[in-house]
Amino acid sequence: MNLSLGVRMLIFVICFLSSVLVSIGAGWLSHKPGARKRDAVLFGGGVFIGVMGLCMTTLGYLGVFSGETA
Repeated sequence: MNLSLGVRMLIFVICFLSSVLVSIGAGWLSHKPGARKRDAVLFGGGVFIGVMGLCMTTLGYLGVFSGETA
């Protein structure tokens, strides 16, 4: 894809923020009353890494970050 740097950064920020929101939701849903909060934070962090990796892999496959500039 022939995208400018600003558009690429916007796509990256959207990917990052959506990963953060999904990981917060996953950590919140995995927390059990009376359990340690550390387990929910670790689970949310793992979900963040997974979602961000999936998003970056998909965008890389589509050619968003291929290095061609407008």
